[in-house]
Amino acid sequence: MRHLFSHSRCGASREDFARGPFGRGAGFGDFLGQGFGPRGHGGPGRGGRRRRLFDQAELQTLLLSLIAEQPRHGYDLIREIDALSGGEYAPSPGVVYPALTYMEEQGVIAVASTDAARKSYEITEEGRSQLAEHEGEVAHLRQRLSKLAETREKFDPAPLRRAMHSLKSAVFDRLSSDVTNRETILGLAEIIDEATRKVERYEP
Repeated sequence: MRHLFSHSRCGASREDFARGPFGRGAGFGDFLGQGFGPRGHGGPGRGGRRRRLFDQAELQTLLLSLIAEQPRHGYDLIREIDALSGGEYAPSPGVVYPALTYMEEQGVIAVASTDAARKSYEITEEGRSQLAEHEGEVAHLRQRLSKLAETREKFDPAPLRRAMHSLKSAVFDRLSSDVTNRETILGLAEIIDEATRKVERYEP
C-alpha cells in the first residue's frame, strides 16, 4: 500500500519515530499489580518494550485525517488518538510535533491559529486531495485503534477491582466492630473460601 507520506524525510530523527508504541502508563495492564491484558499479547506490560502501532507515514496519515475533521493542535491530536484507542495508545509529543512540522512543510496542513501556548493546524486543499486518494488506508488505521478499544473493553478488569475492593472494605469494617469474635472471623473466612471455590469452578 502506498502511503501518503514518505518514510525518508520527516522533520525528526529516525530514532524519534521508533521509540516504541508511545503508550502512556500501563493502561489496564496492571491487573492487581500483575502484567495482564492485550499489551501482554504482543509483548511485556509496564516497563517493557512495546510494539509500534504505526510507522511514521501511517501516523502522519492518521493525523491528517483528524485535522481534516476540524482544526487541531498537537495536544488535541494526542488526546483524540488516545480516546479512539480506548486509552490504550497515545503518541508522544516528541513524535507528533515533528510530524506536524513535516506535514506543514509538505503543504498538506497549514497553521490555522496561534496563541501563546499552542499552534492549531487545518488541512489544505492539497491535503484534502491526497487524503481522498487514501480513504482505504485511513479506514484501516482507524480500525486498528478501534480494535484496541474493543480489546480494552473486553478484558478491562475494573469491575473485578471494584468488587474485590468492596469485599476488602466489608471484611475490615466487620472486623472493626466491637462485637467481633472468633465465631465471626471463622464465619467470614468460610464465606470467602466458598467464594474462592465458586471462582475455581466458574465457567462462562
